[in-house]
Amino acid sequence: MHALLSMSSLGVFVTALTIALSMGRVAPDQAEAARAFFVFGDSLVDSGNNNYLTTIARANWPPYGIDYPTHQPTGRFSNGLNLPDIISEKIGSEPTLPYLSPELTGQKLLVGANFASAGIGILNDTGIQFVSPKPTYLFSW
Repeated sequence: MHALLSMSSLGVFVTALTIALSMGRVAPDQAEAARAFFVFGDSLVDSGNNNYLTTIARANWPPYGIDYPTHQPTGRFSNGLNLPDIISEKIGSEPTLPYLSPELTGQKLLVGANFASAGIGILNDTGIQFVSPKPTYLFSW
């Protein structure tokens, strides 16, 4: 079952990557027609939603973010930009903010929102090991 879910995640990632790469071939008029960009997924595309949740599944400490433009951790489970960030650049849009971010209001909401969260899955018990009654950190920097 675990292998099946892993293959499913891999398939979703490959599909998203294919779409992202094909965005570079879209005519400028079509790219400008994009109005909003909404992201759903797991840690591969999470832009920091877990920073606003009571969970230990967080990426808001070094070395995460070392290659991000601000060189600071952002909650992305990568050292820099993730796939939605690259897609946003390709369509000429701002990166989508986490839907739990207090900054996601007004005009910024019209750009889109990122609903991805690390540890998310389709089963009720997916990610249960990351739930914490209060924020705790595995490492202290």
